[in-house]
Amino acid sequence: MDKKDTRVILTKEDLINQFKSCGLAKGQTIFVHTSLKSLGFVVGGAETLIRALIEIVGEEGTLMMPSQTWKNLDPSTGVHWNEPEQWWPIIRENWPAYDKEVTPAIGMGVVAEMFRKWPGAKRTGHPARSIAAFGKHADYITKGHELSNIFGKNSPVDKLYELDGYVLLIGVGYEKNTSLHLAETRANFSNKKFMSESSAMMMSGKREWVTYNTQAVDDQDFVKLGKEYDKEKNIIIHKVGNADVRFIRQRPLIDWTVEWMEKNRD
Repeated sequence: MDKKDTRVILTKEDLINQFKSCGLAKGQTIFVHTSLKSLGFVVGGAETLIRALIEIVGEEGTLMMPSQTWKNLDPSTGVHWNEPEQWWPIIRENWPAYDKEVTPAIGMGVVAEMFRKWPGAKRTGHPARSIAAFGKHADYITKGHELSNIFGKNSPVDKLYELDGYVLLIGVGYEKNTSLHLAETRANFSNKKFMSESSAMMMSGKREWVTYNTQAVDDQDFVKLGKEYDKEKNIIIHKVGNADVRFIRQRPLIDWTVEWMEKNRD
């Protein structure tokens, strides 16, 4: 290498020790969002990170990660922005139906993609916004993910709230914090919007293009509100390897964010 390599090298034991120092412990339920490369050089990559987190929370704990497949939405919503408009009807007719065992997560990172295939992991049935979970509460978290109720009552992020769980941000900021969409569904603000979305699904053994109505999400102010939350609540930004890490209780964050959105969103 021409330039000095500033990465640290991390073994599974290093990860376990450093994440424990952030507050991770046995029995917790944790929604993990991660940039693997932010940590440095992890010996064994995504597999090692997942094994470390599973070992920390133990048999009484649960891990969650996003496994969204948002390319399985109507091309008119912009998810196929690189493709010409004349192809849209062909995409609608032929995009593969969501299969929780097969359909890869899109843009969630290598850790989330490996995690959704982990032996014993469960995945929700939502064709575009699925969540994967492993551990004690995995069945509870992943059952009954309603088409139109992506982030609201009885959704996976709402179940995390009911379990008084945690959010772990590894090398990523609040813009990746899926739980904040729960606050969007709870907060009352005047410009709340709803939209029709469509996805390919298996219905009674047959592929169908299914349309459903759901609240439109808006993450444009997530970084701003996150900065204010960090400051107001004195959130500690830990270091694991080279990565900035936040480990936050989800319930107080959501309650605070609902109030923030009602004050700051039109």
